[in-house]
Amino acid sequence: MTGPPRRTPGTVVRAIVALGAPAALTALLVKVGGGQPRDYVFLYLGIVAALGVAWGLVAALLAAAASFLLVDYFFVQPLHTLTIASGEDVINLVVFFTAAGVVGGLGSRRRTSQLRAEALTRQVQAANEELARLSREQAEAAKVAVRLARTEQQVRLLEESDRVRREFLATVSHELRTPLAGVLTTTTVLAGRRELPAAVRDDAASVAEQARRLNRLVGDMLDMARIEGNTLDLHLEHVDLRQAVVAAVDRLHQHAPGRTLDIDVAADTLVVADWDRLGQILDNLLLNANRFAPAATPITVRAQSGARDMVVVRVIDRGPGIADDLRDHVFEHFVRGPAGDDGSGTGLGLAIVRGLVEAQAGRVWVDEPEGGVGTCIAFSLPAAPADAEVPA
Repeated sequence: MTGPPRRTPGTVVRAIVALGAPAALTALLVKVGGGQPRDYVFLYLGIVAALGVAWGLVAALLAAAASFLLVDYFFVQPLHTLTIASGEDVINLVVFFTAAGVVGGLGSRRRTSQLRAEALTRQVQAANEELARLSREQAEAAKVAVRLARTEQQVRLLEESDRVRREFLATVSHELRTPLAGVLTTTTVLAGRRELPAAVRDDAASVAEQARRLNRLVGDMLDMARIEGNTLDLHLEHVDLRQAVVAAVDRLHQHAPGRTLDIDVAADTLVVADWDRLGQILDNLLLNANRFAPAATPITVRAQSGARDMVVVRVIDRGPGIADDLRDHVFEHFVRGPAGDDGSGTGLGLAIVRGLVEAQAGRVWVDEPEGGVGTCIAFSLPAAPADAEVPA
């Protein structure tokens, strides 16, 4: 930014000074007296020249006119008259105005050049300040560009690292399934052979159980790799939610035949979902509720219409509930509740539930249980249109 322009005396001030300076000199000379009047002319010429140099032609002409009149009135015979009575008066008049014209013209040119030089100086100063500002901005932009390039490089490295991790996890998990299947088959067969000693059958059954647990962990890891890699193969269709819940309850009864379940899902409640993945969501939630809830308590599955054409499903148990410090973390990897866990879970069940629900345009959350007792996991899925039909 440039500073404010320099202020110069206005026209009125210049006129007052041009007329007042000769008048002041005259008052001084009249009071002092002495000397030859012709010598006074040089003093007035000095004023005319000074004003011409300082303020230009107009000020010099005004001072010259005032000086001539004052000299003629106070110092040229006859005194106190404004008459041109001799050649001396003419000479004084010519001298004053010639001096005023020459000095004033030169002064005007000098002043014009000075003003132009000052204006040019201000422009150069403003240009230098602008260049300095642009240089600072360019330097800052260069720093930002360097930081951005480094950040992008770090993001690419992280993405590549995450991609390699997912591929490695998927590959290892896939390669583990084949030997695990062989171990599980062999140990299951051995555990069922009555001709073998009981100790051998018990050991085989124990190995088979651990193989099943490892197989579930491998399956969960594969599912997480597909979810995080956005490679889930979904077949979305109109699904009868009650049928899906009944099928999941039947599967749970194979593991826990004594568990009581209350199904509160209206018939013909249709959602847009993948049948297999919806079954996996319900299986994980029911197994999780069965693992944590006391054996004599029921598990409730309830569905109702939600906001924005969504159907909300709630799985409610009467177990110990979720601690406040875990509420915001239960859907993360390998997070398990400390109470009631029998050690059979992988810690990925709820993380998989979240991934599968979100992949089907829904969301999952921890809801408040009825009466403040137990745990309520709720998830939403898009409702099918009113005229939708379930595929045969």
